[in-house]
Amino acid sequence: MDKKDRNILSILQEDATLSVNEIAERVSLSPTACWKRVQRLTQEGVIRKQVCLLDDRKLGVGVTVFVAVKTNHHDLQWLQKFAAGVRDMPEVVEFYRMSGDIDYLLKVVVPDIQGFDLVYKKLIQVVELFDVSSSFAMEELKYTTALPLDYA
Repeated sequence: MDKKDRNILSILQEDATLSVNEIAERVSLSPTACWKRVQRLTQEGVIRKQVCLLDDRKLGVGVTVFVAVKTNHHDLQWLQKFAAGVRDMPEVVEFYRMSGDIDYLLKVVVPDIQGFDLVYKKLIQVVELFDVSSSFAMEELKYTTALPLDYA
């Protein structure tokens, strides 16, 4: 991956609706050369997909909750059941298996505390959990989907 590829990726991370011609102009390439690079980056899996980012507040899910889960179960069958149950919850927008004191971390978006209570009740029905701790985000200080490209 060279500087042109990184520049293309940077532009696409900011606005994937730009035409190939606009991107090509910004990175000083011909449209064909730019298109080939985008296609290669897509085929290599660097570009996974292109999506629209929506406004959570305008869609009525402006409350973000981080949920830390601890379990006493560390077997594959339990994990598969838990992961499948969590993946079926549209309110869970991020889901990680962690190292350290917390086994799993979920990012949940809901309209309000009552909305989170419904998610919590669904969550505890999926599998047996040892501890569930929830923290409500008070203010979003930084949010981006753009990855740092200096390491590529």
